[in-house]
Amino acid sequence: MKCLKKDVILEDDDTECTFIERKVLILSGECPFLCKLFACFQSNEYLFFVMQYLNGGDLMYHIQQVKRFDENRTRFYTCEIICALQFLHTKNIIYRDLKLDNILLDNDGHVHLADFGMCKTEANRENGMASTFCGTPDYIAPEIIKGQLYNQAVDFWSLGVLMYEMLIGQSPFHGDGEDELFDAILNERPYFPKWIGKESAKILSALFDRNPNTRLGMPECPDGPIRQHSFFRGVDWKKFETRQTIPPFKPLVKSADDTSNFDDDFTQEKALLTPIQDKHLLASIVSFLGERGKLMELNPQSD
Repeated sequence: MKCLKKDVILEDDDTECTFIERKVLILSGECPFLCKLFACFQSNEYLFFVMQYLNGGDLMYHIQQVKRFDENRTRFYTCEIICALQFLHTKNIIYRDLKLDNILLDNDGHVHLADFGMCKTEANRENGMASTFCGTPDYIAPEIIKGQLYNQAVDFWSLGVLMYEMLIGQSPFHGDGEDELFDAILNERPYFPKWIGKESAKILSALFDRNPNTRLGMPECPDGPIRQHSFFRGVDWKKFETRQTIPPFKPLVKSADDTSNFDDDFTQEKALLTPIQDKHLLASIVSFLGERGKLMELNPQSD
């Protein structure tokens, strides 16, 4: 269950983001590669999202166990991630937070995208473009760093970073601080070890195109549609769309509530629901949310 404190939502100006997150979670019923929402409700001080528990762990945890994935395992995860991203894009949603931590496995080993708090919908964009500077630094696309308007091409840049990490076991761009990291993202070419496969290097280079219009995944890409790239030669996309594929890795899951596939530092944290001390602030929160707040109590299956 995800618990969001209302005063923090207001202080961080995240009201719209919260409602967008709920909207995307409701759409998860249409796509097998998104974390599902079962219910949502609220108290005076908190919003609660009751979501699917994916006990297979996240990709960050699993890659730390083996250092890097082989090409076959990387290809499998990438195919399911592409299915998820393209589903969101058909709904005019930019994900904006693709990273190892946000990709969870179910007990069969299939991928589920999670955490939709940074999503951007078309209704909240100028001419279909977004402008907010956001994302996890290692995964941020050049056009976001430059302060340019951007679209779903930023998700394909992040996909390139993710694939690089899975295949090579480290980030493609480095810096001692954010300024150095962003300079590397804008100007440096990623290092490709000699042992990396030819098709792997080709798809990474196409995803790291600093021109968002011709980046792989976008209509103007000279390499054609991303699903037709040679890295995916032999892939049956219809089987992937319907989850009729067998994952190359199945997490060891002992029970439905098993937490062994998550880092101990995370699972041992105590969940504390602290009250809002400022009663005037609490009153203003109730007044500000008004009828909109009641939307949080709706059963997502009935929307």
